[in-house]
Amino acid sequence: MTSAPASGGQPSPMLFFETVRSFHHAFALRTAVELDVCTAIARTNGTVAEIAKTCATSERGTRILCDYLTVLGFLTKRGDRYALTADSATFLDSRSPAYLGKAMQFLMHPDQFQNFERLTDAVRKGKPTGSTHLGPEDPIWIEFARGMAPMMFPVAQAIAQQLEKTLRGVAAPKVLDVAASHGIFGITIAQQNPKAQIYALDWANVLQVAKENASRAGVADRHTLIAGSAFDADIGKGYDAVLVTNFLHHFDPATNESLLKKFFAAMNPGGQLVILEFVPDDDRISPPAAAMFSLTMLANTDQGDAYTFAELAHMCGNAGFRNATFVPLEAGPNSLVIASKQ
Repeated sequence: MTSAPASGGQPSPMLFFETVRSFHHAFALRTAVELDVCTAIARTNGTVAEIAKTCATSERGTRILCDYLTVLGFLTKRGDRYALTADSATFLDSRSPAYLGKAMQFLMHPDQFQNFERLTDAVRKGKPTGSTHLGPEDPIWIEFARGMAPMMFPVAQAIAQQLEKTLRGVAAPKVLDVAASHGIFGITIAQQNPKAQIYALDWANVLQVAKENASRAGVADRHTLIAGSAFDADIGKGYDAVLVTNFLHHFDPATNESLLKKFFAAMNPGGQLVILEFVPDDDRISPPAAAMFSLTMLANTDQGDAYTFAELAHMCGNAGFRNATFVPLEAGPNSLVIASKQ
């Protein structure tokens, strides 16, 4: 809900004020998730009295919060009744299979705020200051895995479709799912290819979420867990595809190249490398979500960044991969970069 800079008229302070107050939006949405407001609206006729009774909240607070959410675009209002938009019904009604409310705990984790409060120092020094990194065994990564999975279903379908032709000709395709987290990317491939064997690599605690999802999807017998760091774990060999999803942005190019070389060595000739990332254009200011992600990496990592396609293709080439291809996705702010081992 920001205003574009004034064009051809008087200068306006609105962009300044809306930007400074934008944290209000996040806290309003978090409150709605914590109170399960959208589910209450879906279950009732949407009046303030009904919503307040269902959520055990005051009518004054309920009215003000719902009006704010309406202004933001999460709700609609007609007379004295509120209703969910199509997006809110899909992602904010806790009964929906695509519910995203569980992601709020990670996205608004105190460490995230602490790092951005120190952003001035990070800009000065080029990296975050103090002990601000979430450790690999932090329980928040389990919440991240459970919360982000619904958002990744459309992307997982797109990845599976991209690999369909490559894996169809392999008798028993072997797929490595790096930083598997919830495991949805590999699991979706296993669902679409009944002969595919998936190897999910991540920290042991997080892999329990992937294990649960694989069992729920009916592919547990073809879903093997590899616990440990992507840099140190023994990943084996003979892979026909390697998925590197939302991982390279944590590291500098040299580190990424060393990691990609490890995957290259573990792959069969003709194997496909699939990278999922926030990929800004060469101008680094578009598209907005991908371009702005670099700031998140500045605040939270020592060397991470959002890399352009040219930069990712260069890393792939230095690791031995060929024919890097850029594949934009309609679902979400991410894009794919696919390269092959020839």
